[in-house]
Amino acid sequence: MKKRAVITGIGLMTPLAVGREASWQQLVGGSSGIRRFTLFDPSRLKTQFGGEVPDFDPTAWLDKPSVRRTDRYTQLAIAAADEAMTDAGLELEPAVAPRAGVLLGVALGGLASLEHHHALLLDKGPERMNPFMVPMMLANTAPGMLAIRHGAQGPNYTVTSACASGAHAIGESLELIRRGVADVMITGGVESTLTELCVSGFCAMRALSTRNDSPATASRPFSLGRDGFVIAEGAGIVILEELEHARARGARIYAEVAGYGLSADAHHITAPHPEGQGVVLAIERALASAGVDPSDVQHVNAHATSTAAGDEGEARALRRVFGERTLELPVTAPKSMIGHTLGAAGGIETAFLALTLHHSLIPPTINHEEPDRDLGLSLVSGGAREGRIDVALKNSFGFGGTNASLVLRRFDARGGV
Repeated sequence: MKKRAVITGIGLMTPLAVGREASWQQLVGGSSGIRRFTLFDPSRLKTQFGGEVPDFDPTAWLDKPSVRRTDRYTQLAIAAADEAMTDAGLELEPAVAPRAGVLLGVALGGLASLEHHHALLLDKGPERMNPFMVPMMLANTAPGMLAIRHGAQGPNYTVTSACASGAHAIGESLELIRRGVADVMITGGVESTLTELCVSGFCAMRALSTRNDSPATASRPFSLGRDGFVIAEGAGIVILEELEHARARGARIYAEVAGYGLSADAHHITAPHPEGQGVVLAIERALASAGVDPSDVQHVNAHATSTAAGDEGEARALRRVFGERTLELPVTAPKSMIGHTLGAAGGIETAFLALTLHHSLIPPTINHEEPDRDLGLSLVSGGAREGRIDVALKNSFGFGGTNASLVLRRFDARGGV
C-alpha cells in the first residue's frame, strides 16, 4: 500500500493577518486584505493596490543583521515555517533530521532585492554591492534557510512553476513521502514581489484590476464585474508527515493530502486553455491518485484569480469533470479576500482548505454581488457555510499553461484515529 501523508502543522502569513488563527478568522468572517500599497509609492501605476501582509515585523523572528541579509520573501517563509513547526509540536531530532526535507513553491524569488541592488548599481556603482545580494535574490534561499534553521537534512529545493508553484511543492512532497524518501516535509509556497517593477510589468500585460477607488472590492472571482487579478504577497507552510510517523508521536492531524495531479495546457504562454482541457487532466489525475471518484468530492477550493478567461476556463473544466453535480458542488475562492499571492497561492490556499476540513466550515467568496450565471457554479457567498467535508479539491494554475490539483481528505473519513 502507498504510504499516506497528513498535515500536522500550519503556518500562515497572509494579507489578512500575521499568523494562522488570525488569518483563518478573518477569512471565515469575509474580510478583505486588499488596500493601497505601502511597501512602495504606487502613484505612477495604473494599479495602486494589492495584498500586503499587515504589520509584519521580521525582527520578531530574526535579528537585525539577519534581516538586512535576507529578502522579504525569505523572512515571510521563516515566520510561517516557525509557526507551522510549533503548531505541529515537532522538533527534528538527529534520528529524524536526515528524513526531513524542505520543498517550497516560489515563482519569482527575491525580486525586491534584485530591483534594489540594480538601482544601487546604477546610482553608486559596483563597489556598493551587498555581498549577500545573490543569496537574497535566489529562489531556493528560503528552503535552504529553513533547513538550516530547523536542521532538516533531507530533500531541499524549490519548485518554480509560476502561480502553481505552491501546489506543485505540496504535491511533490506527497510523492517524496509515498516513495519513502522522507517522513517529514516542510512545504508550501511563499512570495513577496510587491515592487514597482513587478506591478508595472503586470499592468503592461493588462492582467491587474484597476479599481483604485475601491481596492477591497477589486478581487471578484466568478463575478460579472471581474476586471483582472489583484497581486499580493504571503506565505503558507504546512508540515506534511508520513501517517505512521505522525501517529507514533501522537500528532494532531488537520487533514490528509490524498491525491496529486499535474498537467500542461500546451496552449499559450499566458492564456489558459478556453475549454480547461489541461485543468480537466490535472483534476482527473488528482482524483485517480487519491483513489476517489468525482462523485466523492464535496467541495472545491478554486484557483479563481478574477480574470475573465481564467475563471471561465476553470468553470468549464469543473463542469466537464463533475457534470450536473457542479450546480450543487460548493465552490469558494479565497483570492476574493487575499488577492493572488502568485507562487504562495497554492500553499496558503491548501492550508485554508485543511482548516476547512478540520473545522467543518467553508469560507465564503466575497464581492459576488453580480454572479456570472453562465459559469454554472454554486459559489459559497454571503457568509461561511457549516458542514462536514470528507473529500475536497484544490486547484492551482500558472503562466506557461501549468496546472496542479490536490485532493484533501478529512482524516477520519477512512478510519483514521
